[in-house]
Amino acid sequence: VRLKFAELYTGNGILGLAYSPRVVALAGQRVAMRGFMAPPLKAEASFFVLTRNPVDLCPFCNSDADWPVDIVVVYPADDAAFVKNTVPIEVTGTLETGGFTDPKSGFYSRLRLTGAYFRAIA
Repeated sequence: VRLKFAELYTGNGILGLAYSPRVVALAGQRVAMRGFMAPPLKAEASFFVLTRNPVDLCPFCNSDADWPVDIVVVYPADDAAFVKNTVPIEVTGTLETGGFTDPKSGFYSRLRLTGAYFRAIA
């Protein structure tokens, strides 16, 4: 099942963003998403950030205002080599929802793909 960035959230008014009905229905299932790998926080990071468009920033390098709202944190199933932030990739993993703070980095996420694999796409 392919999930698109445009399908992640609904709303943007005073009540903020909410998970879309599609995300709620797919939570806990394996999904595929296409996007770009943001520059890693550090070389030994156990995760990377998937973005809709290429970004030149790491999450801790700028303020929250500069970081896209619709990011997905990806926890690879095994040690994975990072790819350049301009190379489109497809990631397949189990969709997790809900707030989570990574215990090693302190990075907070609302959406994650765990046990993930990725490949560069043309």
